[in-house]
Amino acid sequence: MRGLWGLIERAERLHPSKRAFVEGARVEDYATFAARARHLASFLRLRAAADGERVSGLLWNGIDHAAAYYAAAGAGAIFNPLNTRLAPAELAAIAKDCDARLLVSESSFAEVVRAAIKHGAPWREIVWTDKAVDAGLASWTLAQALAEGARAPFRPSARGGDDVAHVYYTSGTTGVPKGVMLTHANVLAHSLGAIGELAIVERDRWAHIAAMFHLADAWATFAFTWVGATHLFLPRFEARAALELMERERATITNLIPTMLNAMAKDEGAGARDWSALRAILSGGAPIAPSLVAQIVDVFGCEYVNTYGMTETSPYLTLSLLKEHHRSLPREEQLAIRAKTGRPYATVELEVCRADGSSVARDEREVGEIRVRGATVMKGYWNKPEETARAFVDGWLSTGDLAVVDAEGYVTIVDRAKDMILSGGENVYSTEVEHALAAHPAVLECAAYGVPDERLGESVRAAVVLRAGRAATAEELVEWVKARLARYKAPKAIDFLEALPRTGSGKIQKSALREPHWSGRARRVN
Repeated sequence: MRGLWGLIERAERLHPSKRAFVEGARVEDYATFAARARHLASFLRLRAAADGERVSGLLWNGIDHAAAYYAAAGAGAIFNPLNTRLAPAELAAIAKDCDARLLVSESSFAEVVRAAIKHGAPWREIVWTDKAVDAGLASWTLAQALAEGARAPFRPSARGGDDVAHVYYTSGTTGVPKGVMLTHANVLAHSLGAIGELAIVERDRWAHIAAMFHLADAWATFAFTWVGATHLFLPRFEARAALELMERERATITNLIPTMLNAMAKDEGAGARDWSALRAILSGGAPIAPSLVAQIVDVFGCEYVNTYGMTETSPYLTLSLLKEHHRSLPREEQLAIRAKTGRPYATVELEVCRADGSSVARDEREVGEIRVRGATVMKGYWNKPEETARAFVDGWLSTGDLAVVDAEGYVTIVDRAKDMILSGGENVYSTEVEHALAAHPAVLECAAYGVPDERLGESVRAAVVLRAGRAATAEELVEWVKARLARYKAPKAIDFLEALPRTGSGKIQKSALREPHWSGRARRVN
């Protein structure tokens, strides 16, 4: 199979009448969905999406989001999924970086879209999936786009293999977003890996509850279509709604971030629901407490699999799947294995390495950096050849994550070499928070870092030194950050200090900031 468009053609050919896309009362079979994707692809070709052109998507979970992924592939365009939680300036910066000329969006984002355009987003045309909204650009409703596309002859693009299929943006070492280029071959290889690792079959029913703009869920759009399985959509997360969707639609498997699972497992009556169809819950995107793993297993009564991955790797790198001999172990020992980061995913080679590149001892004590290579590792960063070169060492992608490995090959991450904060399934890079805080006229210096959070996995905390003679409240600084970044990136607590702790070389010592005696003057912001 050359490219991702072939997946929907296969499903249409083998499972045309299967009612495979369920979004509330809206249900479509593969033939109907394929026609929708085909007509949208034809429209994109007519308007602005020649081979390799970028098409942005600002969408909630749903059938139209899935169709946009496939339509871009059919048109030969590169799809650029946008995080719905980003501020307009951040969206504009991404659109400018990849020079996306066309946007597919829902009208609920109209205000954000208008603001992003004022910040310089280069979109020239917009397809609104529901109703027309005036954003000052040429625009169509999806119905209009489909009608125009249906009138034109359509031949799928020949792009595939090593051609770029998607550009996902993630924070870089300077806090500036970097576009991760995933090829058709990357996504297809990951899909095959998932089908094998998770035993995905036609009768499976995947619940799209985690955000589809994020690879925590987006990969399933392709893997489950490949086998003709069913897609269930929850537009926006709410714990009770997620539980009701999974029970009502007999979901068999899903992937959720710990903050979602925590809310769902603690929902009153969750354990009394009918989970007889549910065979597995995957979790990733943030650290998870062993106590939550135990609660998940107790409430849902299904297999729990911890996952670890990166946007740069399509995403999965490890799964905490039990080996056969583990299943005879006592419950507590099984839970301990499930809570580990996991053993390597089928599509990658993974090593935990010392600085010289040699492998650490498999003793769960010696710490090294995780390095990977394989068919699912990105092509590189969009228009950033130097960043791409720095990411690889002798052909291995350096993850920046520090881990130990046990005798059976299961790794456990113990720290991150980069100061990335994983909060509620979202990546927050400390530098971007620091840059926003430092722009405040009262701030002399600052440091942002992650601290354990029962609900979010990690939350953002900041230490601030004020300028002499200047004053600022914690609430004022948090609102300052929220005006410049997505709200979830703002600190949940701020410590006002006379000086920041430093190493002998003068660098700010964030490990010291995490110690209890530094947080005595924290002013908590909820």
